[in-house]
Amino acid sequence: MDLNLALRVDSPTPLIDKSASDEKRDMERWEKSNRICMMTMKKNIPEAFRGIMSEKITMAKEFFADIEKREYIMEMSLLTSKLKALKLELSKDLLVYFVLISLPTQFI
Repeated sequence: MDLNLALRVDSPTPLIDKSASDEKRDMERWEKSNRICMMTMKKNIPEAFRGIMSEKITMAKEFFADIEKREYIMEMSLLTSKLKALKLELSKDLLVYFVLISLPTQFI
C-alpha cells in the first residue's frame, strides 16, 4: 500500500504537461502517502506540541525531522503524563529542572 512512501522516498520531480503516465502515477502515490503520513503524525503527537509544530511544513519527511528535534521534550512530557495518571503531579518548575539535569552532556 506504500503508506510510508513519503517517508522513504523524496518527492518526485514536479509534473509537466508532457509527463508520462508512470510519472503521474508515481506522483499520485507519493502525494497520497504524504497526506496519510501527515494526518497520522499530526493526530498522534501530544496536544501540547501541536501548536509549536510548524504549519508551513507540508512534506511528511520534513515534519518527521521537525518532530525528531523535539523528541526528548516529548519523552519528558510523556513521563509527566504517566506520573499524572498515578496522581503524582509535578510543578512546571520541577519538570523544567528535571529536563535540564537529565540532558545529555552535549547540551550542557
